[in-house]
Amino acid sequence: VALIENGILQEIHVERHTKRGLVGNIYRGKVSRVLPGMQAAFVDIGLEKAAFLHASDIVIHNEIAEEVSASHIQKQDIRELVRDGQDIVVQVVKDPIGTKGARLTTDITIPSRYLVFMPSVTHVGVSQRIEEEAERERLKSLVQEFCDENGGFILRTAAEGVGK
Repeated sequence: VALIENGILQEIHVERHTKRGLVGNIYRGKVSRVLPGMQAAFVDIGLEKAAFLHASDIVIHNEIAEEVSASHIQKQDIRELVRDGQDIVVQVVKDPIGTKGARLTTDITIPSRYLVFMPSVTHVGVSQRIEEEAERERLKSLVQEFCDENGGFILRTAAEGVGK
């Protein structure tokens, strides 16, 4: 895939079928088994082996969750977070290896060259490497109109100096 702007190549992505990984792929899966002793669940995402979802990798998407500390969420019982047969949207964070299935998270991120879209947040963040405050504010204002209850953004270092 190539991204061309004004006749100039901006990005190129090459994917070879022999080295195709699953990391970053987003699936709608079904919880096939909840394991309270491991604080984890297995999720069927259509692969040969069920994928693994740990309780600490489950993000609660609501207004109350933003007020609750991360340490409390990590201590929450897996049975309070998911149940057998539940449909769930997940993203692969680690490819399957040997006898183990893929590792999953519900904290979905969709990266691009200049920003990362995150459905689980509702704010705009700017890379700390962009130090000039005027540039940080300019970038924030560019994407603020797209930030709503459906998600937020992190502006990457590469966005510095880029126009609308």
